[in-house]
Amino acid sequence: MENILELHQVSKTFPKSNFMLENMTFSLPYGAILGFVGENGAGKTTTIGCILNTMKKDSGTIKIFGKEMLDEDTDMREKIGVVYDGDNFPAYWTIKQLSQVMEGLYRQWDHSLFQKYVEDFQLPIKQKIKHYSRGMTMKLAIAVALAHHPQLLILDEATGGLDPIIRDEMLDVFLEFVQEENHSILLSSHITSDLEKVADYITFIHNGKLIMTASKNDLAYNYAIIRCKESQFLALDPNDIVSFRKRDFQIDVLVANGKNVERKYKDIVIDHVSIDEIMLMLVKGEHR
Repeated sequence: MENILELHQVSKTFPKSNFMLENMTFSLPYGAILGFVGENGAGKTTTIGCILNTMKKDSGTIKIFGKEMLDEDTDMREKIGVVYDGDNFPAYWTIKQLSQVMEGLYRQWDHSLFQKYVEDFQLPIKQKIKHYSRGMTMKLAIAVALAHHPQLLILDEATGGLDPIIRDEMLDVFLEFVQEENHSILLSSHITSDLEKVADYITFIHNGKLIMTASKNDLAYNYAIIRCKESQFLALDPNDIVSFRKRDFQIDVLVANGKNVERKYKDIVIDHVSIDEIMLMLVKGEHR
C-alpha cells in the first residue's frame, strides 16, 4: 500500500454561503509530509473536516489506511492525531486532568511519552490551560496528538501561533515523526517557509478547487519565473507558460521547467521562485 491517505473527486457544497469544495483529488504517501496550501477560505479546513468525517461530503471517496472511515471505525481514529487551529481543549483543565481524560479516550495513550513532550515543550504543569499563551496551547495540542502513537498526523495551521524559534523546534518534531516509514503528516499552513523546510509534496487549493500538487523538489529546482518585456512574452511558446502577471513595465511568467526555458530563450531574465510566489502566480495570474 503506497498511500496513507487518498482523496478522489471529493465535493462539498454550502448553499447558504455559495462555497463549494469541488472534486478535490490528491494523495499522501507513507513516510511523507504533504503541505496543504491556500488562502483563508480556500477550503483547507473543509477538506480536513471531510477527511475526518466530522463534515459529511456530498460525493467522492476518501480512503485512510486503504479504506473509507465510518463513524464506528474507532480503531482507525486511534491511529490519527489531529491538531486544529484554535482551542483544542477546555480552558479550565490542567495538564494532569487532560492526560486522565485522554487515557480514557485512547487505548494507546502513553502517559510517559506525553510527560516527555510536556517537559521538552516547557509547558507549566500546574497552570490551567486558560492561562497558556497561544503558542503554549498549540504545543500542548501537538503533544496530545503525538502521545497516543498515531500513524497519520493532520495539522490545521498548527504552527500559526508560534514564534520562529518554537516553530523551528516543532518542525524538527514533525521531521522526527516521519522517520518512521508508516508515519505521514498532512500539514495545512499559510506559513510557506515552514513547508519549504519540511514538506515532501505541496498541494495548492484556491476557492475550493485543486490548483496543483507537486513535489517540493520539483517546485524548488524546476519551477521558475521569467521577467520579460511584452515583445519577449509574445514570442513565448504557450505550452511553456503555467501562468503570467502583467506588471508596470514587465510581465512575470511562471514556467514549470526553468532550465529548458533558459536554454530555449536568450536574453530573458529567469529567477528561482518561492512557494509563496508560486501560490501568488497560480491564484492571481492569468492563464493562456
